[in-house]
Amino acid sequence: MERDYNIGPLERWGQNAELLAAVLSGLLIAAGWAFQQSQPQTSIVLFILAFLIGGFAKAKEGIGETIANRTLNVELLMIFAAIGSAVIGHWLEGAILIFIFSLSGALETYTMNKSQKEISALMKIQPEEAIVINGDEYSRVHVSELQKGDFILVKPGERIPADGILVSGQTTVDQSAITGESIPADKYEQDEFFAGTVNLTGSITIEVTKTSNDSLFSKIIEMVQSAQSAKSPSQLFIERFENTYVKTVLAAVLIMMIVPHFAFGWSWNETFYRAMVLMVVASPCALVASIMPASLSAISNGARNGLLFKGGVHLERLSRAKVIAFDKTGTLTKGEPEVTDVRLRKELDETDLYSAVLSIETQSNHPLAKAIVNFARQAEGVQSRWTAVTEHSGMGVGAQWNGSEFLIGKEEFVGAEEARSFSGGAAEKLAEEGKTVVFVRDGEGIAAVFALKDTLRTETKDAINSFRENGLQTVMLTGDSEVTAKSIAREAKLDDYRAECMPQDKLDEIKKRKSNDGITIMVGDGINDAPALALADIGIAMGEGSDAALETADIVLMKNNLQKLSEAIRLSKRMNRIVKQNIIFSMAVIALLICSNFLQVISLPFGVIGHEGSTILVILNGLRLLKN
Repeated sequence: MERDYNIGPLERWGQNAELLAAVLSGLLIAAGWAFQQSQPQTSIVLFILAFLIGGFAKAKEGIGETIANRTLNVELLMIFAAIGSAVIGHWLEGAILIFIFSLSGALETYTMNKSQKEISALMKIQPEEAIVINGDEYSRVHVSELQKGDFILVKPGERIPADGILVSGQTTVDQSAITGESIPADKYEQDEFFAGTVNLTGSITIEVTKTSNDSLFSKIIEMVQSAQSAKSPSQLFIERFENTYVKTVLAAVLIMMIVPHFAFGWSWNETFYRAMVLMVVASPCALVASIMPASLSAISNGARNGLLFKGGVHLERLSRAKVIAFDKTGTLTKGEPEVTDVRLRKELDETDLYSAVLSIETQSNHPLAKAIVNFARQAEGVQSRWTAVTEHSGMGVGAQWNGSEFLIGKEEFVGAEEARSFSGGAAEKLAEEGKTVVFVRDGEGIAAVFALKDTLRTETKDAINSFRENGLQTVMLTGDSEVTAKSIAREAKLDDYRAECMPQDKLDEIKKRKSNDGITIMVGDGINDAPALALADIGIAMGEGSDAALETADIVLMKNNLQKLSEAIRLSKRMNRIVKQNIIFSMAVIALLICSNFLQVISLPFGVIGHEGSTILVILNGLRLLKN
């Protein structure tokens, strides 16, 4: 069910009403206690008001859930206990029970609201209007009216209203709201923009590529909504357990009302009193509150740090994983080739060569040409000018430069025999390292060799070490050649790899790992990774990945940083540890209070404090996950 994150004054009042009711109930109890000796009738009236004001929300919730689900719950158990206390004349104890129970409920509501805070703040930054360009005319429309192919104008200082690509102008964009990157990104023609990011410097024209419902921004909202509504296996077990447990407690209370009178000679008043204490102390409030606040807090923590979980089940399972498999391109590596090595002919003028290469390769759309252009631009004194270029499909480009014919491309294109022997066979050695080799030939022969490689992300090695320290076996699944895969696996220090993988091969490998090793994680970013992401126990997509990967994955790394996955594993371990603490603590308190009641060494007030105090403590313990 969708939630409305645009919270107005009435909604905020509704969220605070539960806490205000609890506080008012506490004040009425204090007043009733003050009048208890001097004006007992007045104190009873004040206690009744405390009952009604403090218990209304929980009573309504308990009765509503019982009717809707046809199951008993702890809310009804508490209401019965409070009424039972009043029946035997313990108005103060019953009122305190209602007060602490309503206070713990308000605290749990606070946890839910806190877990929505990050996404609420994100909603506020989404622009509501966009300036659409129609020829020479400009019109303002609501972002929901934007269609694919529309051209929109974004001025400096404005937020980008829709996902799109830059068609005119250049600028710098603050993308921290979406990707978490603190350094603004320079944007040029054909670069991608995300809705909600800030245009800092230039006035630009963007072509809309996604409607508002399909934007990355909308997907983030949907993912967090899904995560907040989905429940972990532990939470589902507790909810199934609750109905049976409440029935058992009520049956035990009925037995307690009768059996001790005949079996132990207790008075009827003492018997009924102990039955009411049992109803209070045996209620599983703390047990029920052991998981959900912790899970919501952890999901909120993750969202704030660029980790989007599509449900508590994935977060809970993450710390038990045994194998983590990676796609290569765009996951372990940057996804774009870079020049790593250059070999030049002796006595060649480096500046002249780079100027020629820059001028020629600028005319090419090939990804390798773009990488060479970026490299050549960094050389000192290099100048570029337009020159006519002839494309030779699949081979390279040719052009005239300063009276000489230049060829840039494969060894077959520039002369295979001469290319292989250039610089002592340097090209062959570079190729063995998994690098792609591009040759440059001028009028005098082979002038240079450029080696390019899709390099590892800066954080990859540290992330792999972290996974290994957490007991995970690391494996790479890639469609690249054996030579390239082996080189990357060795550089990243992976435990294993599989090369030349088609989507079906990745699927088969994940299936085998799940069967042989246990819980398996798959990390990828492309359409070809989607089947493996779906089959894996936990599918994790890079935030800049394809729509198919984002839709299929269970977790999304919005910052495209594998180190964040290490943080997610640590967060999972923290959450599971806190949940175990809560469950053990709450069950121990319940057992201790039940034994104390049967031995007649605990009174109703202390039973109330012990029971409800433990509930508040487990909620507060879960809230610790909001902090890193």
